[in-house]
Amino acid sequence: MIKLDKNHDPRKNAELVNTIRGECLNISEIIEETEELFQKYCKIAPPNGKGKSTPHTITESVFRLFSKHSHVLKPTRIVFDTAGNPCPDWKVVLDQEFIRLTEICLPEVHLTDYGAVGDGRTDCTAAFKNALGNGRVKVLVPEGVFVTKGIQMPSWSILSGAGKGLTTIKLHEDAAKSQRLVTNAHHWKGNHHIFIHSLSLDWNVERLGNVKKTSTFGNHSSCLTFANVTYGWVKDVEAINPGLHCFDISSTQYNYAGDGFRARGSSKYVWFDQLTGYGFGDDGITTHHSDYIFITNSHMCDPSGRAHRKGFSNSNGIEIDDGSRNVMLVNNSSARCFGGVEIKAHENSSAASNVIIIGHISVKDNRSFNFRHIGHHKSTDQESKSAFNIMAMNLVSIAPVFTDLYQESTPRSLVVSAYKNVVINHLSMIGDSHYDFKGNPIATIQYRARDVVLSNVSISNFHRASVGIKVFGGENKAESIQIINIKSDQSLQKMIDIGTGNERIHIQCSQEEHAK
Repeated sequence: MIKLDKNHDPRKNAELVNTIRGECLNISEIIEETEELFQKYCKIAPPNGKGKSTPHTITESVFRLFSKHSHVLKPTRIVFDTAGNPCPDWKVVLDQEFIRLTEICLPEVHLTDYGAVGDGRTDCTAAFKNALGNGRVKVLVPEGVFVTKGIQMPSWSILSGAGKGLTTIKLHEDAAKSQRLVTNAHHWKGNHHIFIHSLSLDWNVERLGNVKKTSTFGNHSSCLTFANVTYGWVKDVEAINPGLHCFDISSTQYNYAGDGFRARGSSKYVWFDQLTGYGFGDDGITTHHSDYIFITNSHMCDPSGRAHRKGFSNSNGIEIDDGSRNVMLVNNSSARCFGGVEIKAHENSSAASNVIIIGHISVKDNRSFNFRHIGHHKSTDQESKSAFNIMAMNLVSIAPVFTDLYQESTPRSLVVSAYKNVVINHLSMIGDSHYDFKGNPIATIQYRARDVVLSNVSISNFHRASVGIKVFGGENKAESIQIINIKSDQSLQKMIDIGTGNERIHIQCSQEEHAK
């Protein structure tokens, strides 16, 4: 069975999806098909975000001082670049600004000219600071291990290494647990036009010893944090054993002012490409309260989970979290995480909205694809004002498993909870015929999810599962569900199970004798 360890080259993900499927799908046709399904079946209009609400807790009251009303933006359109790769329509803005960045940062300086020594021992903090100065510069970092107590990138700056594993920037032994290895200089005022590429970032978690928790709070304790950054690029970068996140696209601060609100100081127009990360205490790549984010050809695997209490580690490969809007993921992968891709929000925050996934391989994650707004699931909960609009296509879930990261969580290839307007098209769910799935369903649509479409789904090798797709009923039932063209081998006792009291459920599959 495929493993995808920390040395996996994520540039091969698009080709690998085709190999696993045993067929080469036409991406442009899949995108067109998915968009047509969304237009046909996803009819619920998001609220405008202008309504008033009373804070439920003191925490929400405090965070509202640093928040603003949120609404669901006009969705991203999928277009194709000159090489034929799918990308968001707003990428043209990023491309134009990148040209400006390279023109302004023509002056090149060598880090070693400022006293840096890549011996893995010498403190190079001052060398990085002096080389970067006030920006408008490209800093070249040669092969070696360069130790620092933290790097703060000014606007109009480029940090360029010799390649992953060749150039390593490592956090100093005396650095605090809260320290970010690389971040932008001004989280409150904001920064713009920053590019980091071709290097490894080692957070040096070993310096903390055997602590119970490897992170502090908020967007601290990570390898790379963009907080309040407009126009940012990170390419061909490896992140090693961070206390919290490998890569974090964030607002100035995380914000928990309640559903319908989001943080001020958001990041926007950021592209992460060809990133790898492992050993993360929480998530590999995460986004919070940020807009127009593009994540491509990246691989996250094998979290430590040590930012959480043991056995309760919500450590995801890629997490699109609180208040994130218009995020597009293309040809990424994850392995042995809690969630492969989790699109979500906490109860006291707005959910991520307008998220597109094109191509993802999940290997032995507990929940390959997990879409939820926590605390807005039950009939007695307030209905989510923000959990809207997901299109996901060309997905592969391989052997979801029980995990010590989150010991009480049952494995799933797919979970949709509380979200409205969701289309999943061309999903392959491939089990391990020898693994004890303990009679659990493989995919679930539940907890007040509405206007959800599952189309062109294949299921195989789940010999010890109860059902392929379960649509939950009862007081917290899912509604308005379309299940179209579902195929399975003979490993399942039942392909589809519809709970009691469900309404507007339409099933069209090749083996309807398995459906109830």
